[in-house]
Amino acid sequence: MKTYNKLVRDKIPEICEANGATPHTRIIKDDNEYLTALCDKLGEEAQEVKEDPSLEELADTLEVIQSIGRVLGYTPDQIEVARLQKAQERGGFDERVFLISTE
Repeated sequence: MKTYNKLVRDKIPEICEANGATPHTRIIKDDNEYLTALCDKLGEEAQEVKEDPSLEELADTLEVIQSIGRVLGYTPDQIEVARLQKAQERGGFDERVFLISTE
């Protein structure tokens, strides 16, 4: 038996069964618990991007971010508008500025 205790994509139990495993799952009904699980998942996905900066890992991270947005009542379009506004006001990360210190 392998223990995971983490949020997984909706079809993972079916995939486990197709691979001969018996998944034991529960549905998170509480929004606060779900948000916490999503935030934990975001940390997991960020670590995976760090280890493997691939398109697939970036897509996983974006999926989690959009799910967090839905829990908080935001659409993907609203998140994108906020991202663009912040980029306009504070810039993006294209110039690769690394702040060492201030005085």
